[in-house]
Amino acid sequence: MRGLVFTLVYYLLSVVYVLASLPFLILPGHTPVRTIIRSYTRAMNLNLRFVAGIRKEVRGQSNLPDGPFILAAKHQSWGDGFLVYPEVKNLAFVTGDHLEKFPLVGGILRKLGAIVIDTCGGGDRKAASLAEGMERAREEGRRVLIYPEGHLAPVGHHFRYKAGVWHMARAMNVPVIPVATNVGLFWKQQERTKTPGTAVIEFLPALDPALPKAEFLELLTEVVETRTADLVAEVTGEPVKPAILIPDPPKGTEASPTPDDLAAFSKP
Repeated sequence: MRGLVFTLVYYLLSVVYVLASLPFLILPGHTPVRTIIRSYTRAMNLNLRFVAGIRKEVRGQSNLPDGPFILAAKHQSWGDGFLVYPEVKNLAFVTGDHLEKFPLVGGILRKLGAIVIDTCGGGDRKAASLAEGMERAREEGRRVLIYPEGHLAPVGHHFRYKAGVWHMARAMNVPVIPVATNVGLFWKQQERTKTPGTAVIEFLPALDPALPKAEFLELLTEVVETRTADLVAEVTGEPVKPAILIPDPPKGTEASPTPDDLAAFSKP
């Protein structure tokens, strides 16, 4: 019942805030839409707290530098974006163009300064859309949220971290802030079921994008997955378990590995 009520409120809030944004989509400037959407994420945090019973604890704010930077975040749930967005001012984010299929969302994404990746135009167009988005973010001094795994990962597992975050950081000449979380224990991937508890978002010390690509990605994976495993163990009371690397799911699907899959993936 808790999850059903949360979902109803979720869609109600989404409709209300999208409609509130409409008059500003055709007007110049972006401040009104960004203010409305920031308010929307705060309202969704209240929905999580008072309907779903999921409190939020934010750690490591002192690791956020002044000026632009990139947040490279663990992605366990649809909820982690709602938890992160209100905590960082002037935040843009990277997303696929699948969101543009929803009515009016494309216009809102443009006003928000989102970096929308063209996933249908082939490798050249995908790279070009990323470069265009980075250029806008650099000109505006934005902070950028990206999920390096590219997929929602089940708790206790991770995908290969992709090199896009390294290329972005090098091109924009900004530090990368790793972000760990355990929100997947309370709102698993896209599931409607919600489990009450305290979800932690933790900003970790910055990484230098001047590192060679392979070294950077290895370090990013290590710090995010290690700290995420610690946060999960805080809640479960079980020993810390290293995350299991699993292959990316087919395009358009969600990773749901079976016990047999996990046994195979965890073999040396």
